[in-house]
Amino acid sequence: MKYAWTWNIKPECLDEYLEMHAHPWPEIMKAHHDAGFRNYSIFQNGCQFIYVFESDDAQASFDYVNNNEDCKRWNAITTKMIDTDFDGAIDSGIQYLHEAFYLE
Repeated sequence: MKYAWTWNIKPECLDEYLEMHAHPWPEIMKAHHDAGFRNYSIFQNGCQFIYVFESDDAQASFDYVNNNEDCKRWNAITTKMIDTDFDGAIDSGIQYLHEAFYLE
């Protein structure tokens, strides 16, 4: 199944956020792969970022990365850059977008 959501990055954190995602840690990439994320892309529109991925079970994928020590270190840095409140887990601030159109 395909999922998407948006987050706004604080303007003062934009350069650092872009730099981290231009050079993600190898262990982060492995953890997301192991979690079952596929075809994961992030698109930028100013300070707004659109996240799109596929997963057979999004909750299980997020549970995996929320409990991965490398992802916890990464998220401790990046969640401070995101302009939203979190209830602990990185996926707590996500509201999935409705897919209005798809061309295969």
